[in-house]
Amino acid sequence: MALHLHNTFSGKKELFTPLQENRVRMYVCGPTVYNRVHIGNARPAVVFDTLYRVLKAEYDDVVYARNITDIDDKIMNTARENGEEIGALSARFAQAYFEDMQALNTLQPDITPYATEHLPEMIAMIESLVEKGNAYVADGHVLFAVQSMEDYGKLSKRSLDDMLAGARVEVAPYKKYAGDFVLWKPSSDEEPGWDSPWGRGRPGWHLECSAMIKKHLGDTIDIHGGGRDLTFPHHENERAQSCCANGVDFVRYWMHNGYVNIDGEKMSKSLGNFRMVNDLLQQYPGEVLRFALLSAHYRSELNFSADLLDQAWRTLDGLYGALRETQSVEVATADLSDSAFMAALNDDLNTPIAISELHQLARDLNKAEDAEKPSLKGKLLAAGEMLGILQLDPEAWFKQSRGGDEISEADIEALIAERQQSKKDKNFARADEIREELKAKGVVLEDSREGTKWRRE
Repeated sequence: MALHLHNTFSGKKELFTPLQENRVRMYVCGPTVYNRVHIGNARPAVVFDTLYRVLKAEYDDVVYARNITDIDDKIMNTARENGEEIGALSARFAQAYFEDMQALNTLQPDITPYATEHLPEMIAMIESLVEKGNAYVADGHVLFAVQSMEDYGKLSKRSLDDMLAGARVEVAPYKKYAGDFVLWKPSSDEEPGWDSPWGRGRPGWHLECSAMIKKHLGDTIDIHGGGRDLTFPHHENERAQSCCANGVDFVRYWMHNGYVNIDGEKMSKSLGNFRMVNDLLQQYPGEVLRFALLSAHYRSELNFSADLLDQAWRTLDGLYGALRETQSVEVATADLSDSAFMAALNDDLNTPIAISELHQLARDLNKAEDAEKPSLKGKLLAAGEMLGILQLDPEAWFKQSRGGDEISEADIEALIAERQQSKKDKNFARADEIREELKAKGVVLEDSREGTKWRRE
């Protein structure tokens, strides 16, 4: 089945056809690095990492770029509050982001452009927009004139009047029209700034992505992704800048993932219900977080809760259990191209259906005759890799920490050795006592002819 994707611009699911045959260019908005990221920030990273894996399976030349926004008023304000140099703050939180995303098994994008490294490209784009009459200089600022673009608002399905009614627009006396947005703003001596034809200043947030995309991926790209909250104003404004500056269509397929709710409520600062990825990683393996994020269709809202995470963990235990039981089985090369699993992913990245097919593969592996196991095991591992899961050694999976005050692996092994000796000494009461002692500490023993295995639960 050919890949179909839901295009926010058309509002429909469409057959994916890249601009150039066998060549795909994808850009996803990355973080503004002034704090650690929350689980809502992680959802687009995981969703589009999964799409990246699907694209790489189909096309020979795939380039995925995800930026780092390291010029922003939030970064400046946080650095000022911390008494910290801006570059040091942004570098620290960029590194924290990379670590968190690696823990979620996301692949490294091919390109990670930093805004601060692209000032010449940003200035050149602004100059082009001013020259073409799409932007104007006012009071040390350069602003994009939204009325100069005939179909401004088409991506977010809003008219200009709708945008001004309750939209996030800054009212300022130097604007010709209230909806015009900043391309360049002046910087004070205490603020970071760069020389430009309009004085010392810094770029607007929307401009940064447009300039980085143009430099690294070209005037027109195949896929632009991000969270639904970015559709307006960020992506609408990106589209306006790039279409007007480049003179061609900017993005062929716009994709947006749904919001993450926490225990049934929208995640927000006012409710104080942010769940930082780093905090969650102290309690759950990154693979559990990733699996939970993929458990709902990417365009749907996701209700993130402890119950969801616990269920994800139990589900992964079942899948790893099938692999653990077949550890001695050789893995046959797997071709998933015509499988129901890939059909689900090719249908607008339908991960819930793909996960159900993963369960079926595990069930088939559990019941298979010896001759069928290598092929089924290969398919299960290949499907897991496509979703970014099932890449750990099964023994390591079951022995990892499960949060709280746990007995150490060394102590577990020592008690198992004592239990084996107790059996040899025919002290079966002590052997049973050790089994129950370990069970009370969340450790299950599994005896077989090959010896005793253990897992945490």
